[in-house]
Amino acid sequence: MNQVKIPVDLILKSIDESRRDTSSRLKRASTVLTGELDTEIASTPHSVVYEEDRVKLKHYKPEKQRVKTPLLVIYALINRETMLDLQPKRSVIENLLDQGVEVYMIDWGYPTRKDQFVTIGDHVNGYIHNIVNFISDECGSQKINIMGICMGGVFSIIYSALHPERVRNLVTTVTPTNFDTDKGLLNIWMKNTDAEILGDVYANMPGDIMNLGFLLLNPARLMIDKYVSFFQNMDNKTFVENFIRMEKWIFDSPDVPAATFKQFITDCFKQNLLIQSKLQIDGERVDLKKITMPVINFYGKYDHLVPPESCDVFTSMIGSEDREDVCFDTGHIGIYVSSKCQREFAPRIAEWLGNRDN
Repeated sequence: MNQVKIPVDLILKSIDESRRDTSSRLKRASTVLTGELDTEIASTPHSVVYEEDRVKLKHYKPEKQRVKTPLLVIYALINRETMLDLQPKRSVIENLLDQGVEVYMIDWGYPTRKDQFVTIGDHVNGYIHNIVNFISDECGSQKINIMGICMGGVFSIIYSALHPERVRNLVTTVTPTNFDTDKGLLNIWMKNTDAEILGDVYANMPGDIMNLGFLLLNPARLMIDKYVSFFQNMDNKTFVENFIRMEKWIFDSPDVPAATFKQFITDCFKQNLLIQSKLQIDGERVDLKKITMPVINFYGKYDHLVPPESCDVFTSMIGSEDREDVCFDTGHIGIYVSSKCQREFAPRIAEWLGNRDN
C-alpha cells in the first residue's frame, strides 16, 4: 500500500499567503477605523414646520414638484423615522423628492413619564389629525396623501377609516393588520405578553428592551453574522460607514407610551380587532369599509417581523375598489434600504400617486 504524501510545502505557502493577506487587511482596516468616517444619517435638507409636545413635523421640498398633493409619512413609534433617510443615494425620502413628491414626515420624538397615558386615540385623533389640518392649511387642500410604516401604517389605517374625507390616497408599507397568524415569532410572543404588567412596571415600554426582543427573533443573523461580516469587511470604508449608520438607527430606540403599548398588544395582537372592523378608538368603531380612497399596500415576502400573512388580507376588507397589493422579495428593513427596492419603491409610489392626483 502506497503512503499518501502530504504536500507540506503547499500548506506552508498557503498559510504564509493567508498570514500576509490578513496582516495587509488589518493595516487597511486600522487606517479606515482610525480615519474620518461619514456616518451621518437623516442628512436630506428639511425644515421643522410644526411642533406639539414631543412631536415634530419635518418638511422636505422637491426641486420640481410633479405630484401636487403632499405626502404625509407616518412612521412607527418603535425606532426612528430616520430609517427612510439613512444615507445619501439610498434614501426613500431623497428618492421621493427626485420623483417630484413633496414630503412631510412625523418625528415622534422621545416619550417621557408624562406620556405614559397617551393612547392610540391621542396619536391618531390628536397629533396626526392636528398635523393633517396644518398641512391642509399650508397646501390649501382638504385632502392629503398618507403613507404609513409598520405601526405607523396601523395608525394611518385607523385615521383613514375615522377621517376618510381628509385622505386622498393611502399607502401602507410592512403594515400588520391581520394578527390571527402564528407566522413570525413576534406574533407568538406578543400574544403571550402581559402588556398590563409590562406597562405598569416600566410606565413606558423601554425601547432598549423591545430592541433586545427584536434582536432575539433572529439572533444568529442579527447578533452574530453581521459582526462577522463587519470583521471581514472592516478594511472597506464604504461598508464600515454604512454599517455604522445602520447601527446608529438600530440602537436609537425611543420608549413607547404605556397606554398605547397596552392597547396595541391587547386589541391587535391578542384580539385581532382591526381587521374585523371591531376596534374602538375614542368610542368610535374603526370600520375598514369606510376606507374608500385608493390604497396601495406594500409588504415583504421574507419579513420576519410582519410576515405576508399579516399584511395580505387588508385590501380585501376595505371599501375601496381601487386597491393594490405589492409584495417585494425582501425583508422588513430591506424594502427601504436594499438597492433593488430603492430602484422600485419610491418611483412606484410616485407614479401611483401621480395617476390619482386629482
